[in-house]
Amino acid sequence: MPSKRIVIIGAGPTGLGAAYRLKELGYENWVIYEKEDYIGGLSSSFKDEKGFTWDIGGHVMFSNNEYFNNLIDHLIGTDFISHGRESWIRMNGRWIPYPFQNNIRYLPKDLTRQCLEGLISAQNDKRQISNFEDWIYKTFGEGIAKLFMIPYNMKVWKIPLSQMSYNWIAERISIVRIERIMKNITEELDDIDWGPNNRFKFPLHGGTGGFFNKFSPFVSGRIDYKKRLINIDIDSKLVIFSDGKSDRYDVLINTSPLDLFIRMVKSKKIDTAYLMEKAYHLKHSGVYVVGIGLKKKTEGTKCWVYFPEESIPFYRMTYFSRYSPNNVPDGAINTYSSLMCEISFTEDKPTSENEFVSLTVNGLVNAGILSEADRENIVSKWLKKVDYAYPIPTLGRDNSLREIQLFLEDNQIYSRGRFGAWKYEIGNMDHSVMMGVEVVNKILCSEKENVWR
Repeated sequence: MPSKRIVIIGAGPTGLGAAYRLKELGYENWVIYEKEDYIGGLSSSFKDEKGFTWDIGGHVMFSNNEYFNNLIDHLIGTDFISHGRESWIRMNGRWIPYPFQNNIRYLPKDLTRQCLEGLISAQNDKRQISNFEDWIYKTFGEGIAKLFMIPYNMKVWKIPLSQMSYNWIAERISIVRIERIMKNITEELDDIDWGPNNRFKFPLHGGTGGFFNKFSPFVSGRIDYKKRLINIDIDSKLVIFSDGKSDRYDVLINTSPLDLFIRMVKSKKIDTAYLMEKAYHLKHSGVYVVGIGLKKKTEGTKCWVYFPEESIPFYRMTYFSRYSPNNVPDGAINTYSSLMCEISFTEDKPTSENEFVSLTVNGLVNAGILSEADRENIVSKWLKKVDYAYPIPTLGRDNSLREIQLFLEDNQIYSRGRFGAWKYEIGNMDHSVMMGVEVVNKILCSEKENVWR
């Protein structure tokens, strides 16, 4: 019998992972469609007219997955730089090592006391946890919640935390132990090694996109660019694009945003209206990425910084020139440096693009990252709007996903990836690539998926 026709929508990390695995298995009957004229999706990188390289947000390469790590070795070999993570929080005019809850000794004494009292009270908190806000208060107490956890997460997610689930947290947030915190305070210890990304890799050339561009030989001749999907006819198993082109599939792998994808699913035999209602619970936030290129060397070893205070417009800033010297013009790291800032927005609460860069520069000065004199050293300003950045784990998300995914798989459609699966907790770079690899293993070899499962 002829082999199944596999069509992949999107050449981001998940689509490229699927394509790589198909090529690795020697499978021939597949194609990938990408709406942009480049590959990489949210992991793409761009060089501005002044020679600075920028990512779409702060990406780092780390994983405990053997296949993914072998893939990195195969594609970029030794063409990377290894870093020890040095992440900080900037608030109240102070530098506090990340994670905040483990390093409250850096706060003024009265605030340290408030945090400790809150932690102790939280041990006897009998509230039933029904959302993310409840979980924060019961886990960390009022002091840590109000000083950092609530304001920072509000800046990232841009919705009330009471509307979010807490089941996604897992490795995303360090859980506190009072004994450990007391030891850090009394012995003046820095507690900075928590988390799976305490060491990470970064490509020597081309930003994060430099890694994903290495997939090009594996999609060559099988990728069609600038193809915007507008319709999926599940009766005839056709994908239809804005330029009028269509293609038939036996199996469809979708990596585009699930809420948009569902709106395009059409059938004359099956009523799909209820899927629209389920997709209503799929909320997301976007991000403006602002790059500031400086004709000045930036001293220090910090990697990135979190900003919980509302007076600072961005929630995170990356010292991007420290990741690789080639992120600045001609690799002249003693002459240039670059800062990359991220500002969240939602459809319900859009943020105006007007004066965005100037707001960012003012925020950097107000936070003490730049001096007033440094304004004269700015030689490049870069702005990128990302409509889909964070799939929000809302309270109704999981029930909606269950019904939507069951319907799609009954129709030979597998929706995977950061926004295809719509699960932030498995939205890292390695998760995304492996979802593509594992769904191919499922389709062709009947293997179980680990990441998506």
